This record gives sequence, structure tokens and C-alpha cells, in this order.
Amino acid sequence: MIKQAIIPLAGLGTRMLPLTSVIPKELMPINGKPNLQYILDECIEAGIKEFIFVISKKKIPIKNYFFNDNFYKKIIRKKKDKRLIEEYKRIKKYQKMIKFVYQNKPKGTGDAVLKCKKLIKNKYFLMLLPDDLIIKHNCSKEMIKLHNETNGSIIATKRVEKKSVSRWGILSIKNKKKKYFQIKDVVEKPSIKKAPSNFAVIGRYILPSKIFGEIRKLKPGQGGEIHITDAIRSLINKKNKFYGNIFTGKYLDCGTLSGYINSGIQIFRGNK
Repeated sequence: MIKQAIIPLAGLGTRMLPLTSVIPKELMPINGKPNLQYILDECIEAGIKEFIFVISKKKIPIKNYFFNDNFYKKIIRKKKDKRLIEEYKRIKKYQKMIKFVYQNKPKGTGDAVLKCKKLIKNKYFLMLLPDDLIIKHNCSKEMIKLHNETNGSIIATKRVEKKSVSRWGILSIKNKKKKYFQIKDVVEKPSIKKAPSNFAVIGRYILPSKIFGEIRKLKPGQGGEIHITDAIRSLINKKNKFYGNIFTGKYLDCGTLSGYINSGIQIFRGNK
């Protein structure tokens, strides 16, 4: 059973400056609630019971957002606002599920995952990148279902335009079914000519706990960072089975200013 989710949150959010100079991008509101809260709600609906937030000292506002009890208690005592009381109850529910680890230097997603090793209890765990929202259908639930069917590791994927493959991690595929396929390899930002497919990696992963051992062996790659993709490739080369889940939801990129604005529009329209 997959009950834990790692969410790396230590990134600097430079693509969203100057907004992220004062507020973490994960707390920026989209149609009335923070980006991060959409991720949590997706996971809870999929059966996740515990979240491990990887933050840095610069991301303490994330911790404050979920653990600011005195502030809420004072306001509620004075105003008795029903809406605020319900919001506080929701935050209290999140509190019971969240643990924190720290990544104070930007060493990549692989390093962020490795810092959670002592907290992971089972053979598999979920990892989600908060820049990537998937709405309309619960991607994490789909992935867990596929994991239960295949007993393998899962990566969320969708088709992208051939001309844009160099922006993505691209999957090499075999044994394609209607909604999933087995992964032969992961190629990071290939040229159009060298791309093995146009199925891109989206920020949802079900990973085996044995990946920690592979991450430990890695040397820093592009940008001086430890990339989770390299650890995944190592496991695939050792005949560990990874599958691409062709998710049915709508993908929204919240990691850029234009993507963030578009996400708000799309979610607003979807709620009308």
C-alpha cells in the first residue's frame, strides 16, 4: 500500500520572480487556495496518509502556513467566522499528516528524495512536483491503481508536441497499451531527432525505496545537481520495471508566470 508522499519544496522559484521574492510559489493562490493545497487534496483522495515536505530555511513560510494555530485561535475567538473556522479545521487535518525535512542547498530532486530516506516506511512511495497540477481526474489515484496491477514503479506521462520534446524528460517505450506502457529508458531534454518518443515525464512518480541506494551512488549531473531521473535510469538498467501512466486529467504548468496565470483561468472555468 502506498501511504506516503514526498513533495520537494526547497526550490528557489526563480522563474516566478519577483513574486517569489516574498512568497513561496507553492503558496501563491490559484482561484482562492494555494497551489500546494491542490496537490495535498489530490493525494488525500488517492489514500495518502502522510506527507514529507522537503523545504529550506528560505521556505519557512510554508511551515508557518500550516502551523499558525495561535493566529487562527485569536481571530476565531473575536469573529466567530464560520468560513474561517472551516478553513482552520481543514488546516488542522493537514497538520496531522505533514513532516518536514530540510534541503538548504539546491542539489536537485534526487538529493531531496534522499533526505527523506529515514521517514519512508514501505517498499514504494509517491513523489509529486508542485509545479505540475493535474485537474479533472485524480492522477495519483490512477497511478496507484496501475501500480497495484503491475507491481511496478510508475511515472505520469502525456504526449507533447514533437517540436517541444527538448523541454522535457522523454520516455522510451515498449509494450504500449491503451493507458500505459513499459518504460525502456528516460532521456533528459533530447533533441527532436534523438527523442525516442513524444511521451513526456510529468511531475508524479511512484518510486521504490531501493532508489535511495541508487541515488547515493550518483555524482552531480547537469547544473551540479543530483537528478532523480539518473537514479530511475539506473534501476531500469537493472531490470526494475517502470511503467508510464498516460493520465486522463488536464495538465497545468504552475512553474512559470504565464503558466500560473493560465492555471488560474483554467481552474476558474472548470469550477463554473
